[in-house]
Amino acid sequence: MRKIQMVDLKSQYEKIKATVDASIQEVLDTTTYINGPKVHEFQKNLEQYLDVKHVIPCANGTDALQIAMMGLGLKPGDEVITADFTFAATVEVIALLQLTPVLVDVDFVNMNISIEAIKKAITPKTKAIVPVHLFGRAANMEAIMQIAKEHNLYVIEDNAQAIGANCKFSDGTKKKAGTIGHVSSTSFFPSKNLGCYGDGGAIFTNDDTLAHTIRGIVNHGMYVRYHHDAVGVNSRLDSVQAAVLNAKLPLLNSYNEARQNVARKYSVAFTGHKNIIAPMICDLCDCHVFHQYTLRIINADRDALMQHLLDKGIPCAIYYPIPLHSQKAYADSRYKEEDFPVTNQLVKEVISLPMHTELDDEQIKFIADSVLEYLK
Repeated sequence: MRKIQMVDLKSQYEKIKATVDASIQEVLDTTTYINGPKVHEFQKNLEQYLDVKHVIPCANGTDALQIAMMGLGLKPGDEVITADFTFAATVEVIALLQLTPVLVDVDFVNMNISIEAIKKAITPKTKAIVPVHLFGRAANMEAIMQIAKEHNLYVIEDNAQAIGANCKFSDGTKKKAGTIGHVSSTSFFPSKNLGCYGDGGAIFTNDDTLAHTIRGIVNHGMYVRYHHDAVGVNSRLDSVQAAVLNAKLPLLNSYNEARQNVARKYSVAFTGHKNIIAPMICDLCDCHVFHQYTLRIINADRDALMQHLLDKGIPCAIYYPIPLHSQKAYADSRYKEEDFPVTNQLVKEVISLPMHTELDDEQIKFIADSVLEYLK
């Protein structure tokens, strides 16, 4: 059996080596390393894939989220509601812009931001909601957009983990995650479902005016060279990374399908086990693209299971071991432990298994059997 990797980028690269190498070589031949043709080509290709009017590439996913908020003109002291159970980058940029983070609990079923918690957190100072499509599963965007409409709030989707996932609405229509809110951010970090070979990110919007504003912000506030019309940053996707993304974008659907197939095999193996709550697998929709495959371990020692897997050469991870409301950087007297019952339980239960496009049946069976071996 091949060595099991948490993410096997080497094997993935070997399958697309000729295409990736040729795409990078074009950049080297033209020496257009910043804002070159490959960047514009990728932008147009991603706009077509997502069916969104504007994609603005940038340097990384954290920048993308910050720039999205800058583009909306949010002011210091404005309250921004987001999930407590996610990576720190989501709340980090809120704090950096001197906005007021309002962390709320998540839902047990999908681990995404709780709709009821959002409703309870809204005050006259609330200006935006940042739903995170955690682990690759789309949040309940229909309900979130309805709340935003009722309270005149912006919705900024953090789509760093769910590119390619679909959100299904009650009328039967579907839209890609990241194309529903007023603006969205994503990351092309190498381990993402669509990842480059360094840092990269992008902002999406259907708002022409907002897109124009953001295009200036990512480039020092310039629309014309040396004319600085806005306070901006230096955050551009380089041409080499765009070349890699161009090579991989046509494969994104197949990559997501491969992840879904792995998830389905895992979940079949764990069905009915008293100590395991596996992610919901829906054969009739594609709302989950499994950036991570995350189990909840109940009435058993999650940490001991993790060590058992590591001892057998199976990489695994705990995302995220400390809630944001408990982090020193974001602690606030407003937060009460009783406000976060779901998050506080999830951090004790979750464990993510290897998940990538190159997992084969032998590896999947060995991983699943090893989990069941410990929890027998």
